[in-house]
Amino acid sequence: MTDLAPQELRVLVAVGRERGFSAAAVALGMTQSAVSHSVRGSERKLGAVLFDRGRTGATPTAAGERALAHARRVLRLLDVMGAEVRGVPAGGPADAVPAGPLRIAAFRSAALHLLPRALGRLTERHPGIAPEVRIVREVGRGTAGEVLDGRADLGIATLGTTSPVPPELVGGVLLEEGYALVHPAGHRSPRSLPLIDWTENCTSYTRDWWAGQEWLPPATVEAEDDGAVLSMVSTGFGMAVMPELSLFGAPPSVEITDLGPARPTRSVGYVTTPELASSLAVRALIRELRAAAG
Repeated sequence: MTDLAPQELRVLVAVGRERGFSAAAVALGMTQSAVSHSVRGSERKLGAVLFDRGRTGATPTAAGERALAHARRVLRLLDVMGAEVRGVPAGGPADAVPAGPLRIAAFRSAALHLLPRALGRLTERHPGIAPEVRIVREVGRGTAGEVLDGRADLGIATLGTTSPVPPELVGGVLLEEGYALVHPAGHRSPRSLPLIDWTENCTSYTRDWWAGQEWLPPATVEAEDDGAVLSMVSTGFGMAVMPELSLFGAPPSVEITDLGPARPTRSVGYVTTPELASSLAVRALIRELRAAAG
């Protein structure tokens, strides 16, 4: 098989992003026929159909989705290579300065309460780094999926026995956060209130803990995110079991009750690709995340 050139990868990524050959051509400043020719050439080299063509545009096939993930990651490595080479001073690689865009995917509570501390220190020490943060729901493939698909350099993810680091990635735990009972302040019988929950709340490990608590009823209300849950609890609508990161800045109308030594916990960590794990910007971010979590 003949290797694909970087420009061929850029065409594939553009078609996947724009969901059409015409739109990709406009984005790339090419003709539609040139884009089509490039995609057909890539498909011949790879031995697979990458896009289903139709009146509504071009939709990646299963093989195409896999190819696009690899294409994004390869192109990102080329960008990192350029940024790091340009950042090497006369003193040599040991004095290289991290610079360039740094793409981060994080779930909501981590983006609001863990990431800002780390990014503040990171950009102060390395002003050449330009963080780009996307909030991603930590359900399904979550933030790890964004890294696998080449859309993020690092993801802040929930880790554990039921959601381990994917085998294609590397990562580590930043902090262990416990869960607490959250209820309206001053309520005489908070455990009698309806239970409010949200999809991202916890892993199946924590769900198993919930199942063993006779005082916890099934959730009767499901909110969009932890912020909505906290707001509903603060107005007296119900109670919730929430992790520590979600409780930063809880209003005085909310009371937080410790669930004791047997409380469930959640591991919050980071994931990245083996290639990017050694890049200057990602290494610098991991250092600051560990400091912020500590």
